Amino acid sequence: MSTPVVVFASFVPLDGNTEAVRQILLGMRASTREEPGCEVYDLYTAEADGRTTFHLFERYTDADALQAHRDSDHYKAYRAAIPELLDGPIGVVVLSEVR
Repeated sequence: MSTPVVVFASFVPLDGNTEAVRQILLGMRASTREEPGCEVYDLYTAEADGRTTFHLFERYTDADALQAHRDSDHYKAYRAAIPELLDGPIGVVVLSEVR
């Protein structure tokens, strides 16, 4: 039986780049939701101290599905484009369910 993989990723845009980051992440959402093995790919925002932070909550059927996502052209394009728009590295946590 395969074990689902959950990813929680956070993005803090540099001042003036909030909309550009939003558009890149929305573009990823549509493409990723169509991938085999993607169960959930939802985008959220949090506002604090006048800044927007974006959070992606992702769930894949297993580690192979997550790797297929990371091997996709749209993933590679987003990873090449987004770092210069952020105020620091992407915060990524890969989670496993506690049983």
